[in-house]
Amino acid sequence: MISFEEARSRVLESVSAMAETEKMPVQGALGRVLAQDAIATFPVPNHDNSAMDGFAVRHGDLSETAQSVLTVVADLPAGDLITEPLQAGQAVRIMTGAPIPPGADCVVIQEVVQRQGDQLTVPAGQQLKQNIRDAGEDIATGTQYLAQGVQLNPARLGLLTSMGEESVVVYKRPRVAVLSTGNEVVSAGNPLGPGQVYDSNRTTLMNGLRALGVEVLDLGLVRDDEAAIRAALERGAEQADAVISSGGVSVGDYDLVKKVLAELGQINFWKVAMKPGKPQAYGNLGSARFFGLPGNPVSSLAVYLLIVRPALQKMMGIADTRAPLLQLPLKGRMKKRHSRIDFQRGTIHWDGANSCVESTGRQGSGILSSMASADCFIVLPAEPVAYEEGQMVTVQLIQY
Repeated sequence: MISFEEARSRVLESVSAMAETEKMPVQGALGRVLAQDAIATFPVPNHDNSAMDGFAVRHGDLSETAQSVLTVVADLPAGDLITEPLQAGQAVRIMTGAPIPPGADCVVIQEVVQRQGDQLTVPAGQQLKQNIRDAGEDIATGTQYLAQGVQLNPARLGLLTSMGEESVVVYKRPRVAVLSTGNEVVSAGNPLGPGQVYDSNRTTLMNGLRALGVEVLDLGLVRDDEAAIRAALERGAEQADAVISSGGVSVGDYDLVKKVLAELGQINFWKVAMKPGKPQAYGNLGSARFFGLPGNPVSSLAVYLLIVRPALQKMMGIADTRAPLLQLPLKGRMKKRHSRIDFQRGTIHWDGANSCVESTGRQGSGILSSMASADCFIVLPAEPVAYEEGQMVTVQLIQY
């Protein structure tokens, strides 16, 4: 049995971004991963412009100690342009975003001036370059504005469009095959017999994969039969870049997945000192990575979130797969006696400086409701430990 840290390190070191890339429209690239740096071909903003509604003036025409009277010679809405330089004693009515007229070097906000017809009275104390956004202030020509390996969200797609990009080069999405195993597992919609449970794991995993942004191949529910499991794993290895199974990786007589994996591929490890999720397997089926998850619903989902998901993110090309960690005071008490790192399900109560985290309650590996109501893992170290109310604990946010 290896530590959680070693297991995660082995997995992440053994995977890499997909070799293939593709060019696609920006409008359809939500959730995809940028395969090359995005470099600015022009400055943003591409001209000096006004940050406020007001009046563009020449700072040299203004007094530092008394009011100044100027003549308004034009109105300039956003999108229009004035090419004639501003002359001494002149001002231009200007809207937010409009280009600064030649010769102007100060914008006075409309709230502080007095205007009567074309006459504008400006109070003392105005500053050179005030309320002016310089060309390239946000992004300079030739600079990287998005890095290779970032996942494209709405803001990043908007940024690409603002830079005139119609298409973008992204990594090919990994294809991930999913199967559940076990004679005791039944598909939803069918009646339950004695000792049977519904196949929640496949639903949970497949929807987690869809939320992540990979392609999903459903290998279905497979009985505890070596030939059936072998056929499913062979299909997954042929058609997918990674295969995820739930169940069949423990030490029981009917835990056959690990046995078939050893015949078809290689096992890197199959026990990890973590709770939940001790029985799990990792290896490869030909060129496909294999993740064998426990059959218990909480254990299956926890291993997916903590080990499998970061590996798939790396295969997607995502550069930073680290999960957000916080330190928060504990509401209630908590203890553990075993010597495995423990990921207890928790809920964060957000209240500014008074924020805290609380256990979701019973923590059994079959209690899926503990995951459904959780927004974080409370990470307890491997050694036996007891926490009192108010003690600081490490919290890992759950991300699907």
